[in-house]
Amino acid sequence: MRYLSICVGIFITLSASRFIPHPPNFTSLLALSFYVPVFLGLRFLPVLIISFAITDLIIGYHSGTHWTWGSVLVIGLMSQYFSKNINFRLVGALFGAFIFFLITNFGVWTSGMYGFTFSGLINCYFLAIPFFAFSLISTILFSLIIETGYKLFKIKFLKA
Repeated sequence: MRYLSICVGIFITLSASRFIPHPPNFTSLLALSFYVPVFLGLRFLPVLIISFAITDLIIGYHSGTHWTWGSVLVIGLMSQYFSKNINFRLVGALFGAFIFFLITNFGVWTSGMYGFTFSGLINCYFLAIPFFAFSLISTILFSLIIETGYKLFKIKFLKA
């Protein structure tokens, strides 16, 4: 029952972040992709990806969606190497934003929108920089919110 409750919580958190109006790429997705496996374990990574897939079906499925899901998987897997302390986790979450940027924009380039040339690849990444700024800011903000919540949880429940 606890597992199901956590799964529902992950889905609601991710859904709220994606459905509430926000600037482009300003969601909790990247922070959740990093922190869910760190604090809850890798067994919740499929729940995160399935939740993301369900919201994508509602928002609008497109050919680049699999690149995004793949980046969530990579971020979740690599998060295990950054769980040591808060400083490592914050660096890891930001590293996750870079991974998301690299993978998803490579996926955009493979769509042919920018041409299948090295110049097209560079142009694709260059034009994505404004969206990356929103990703970085939201990842920092949501990571700090998650870290604060974790700290309060530890104080209230684990040390009481």
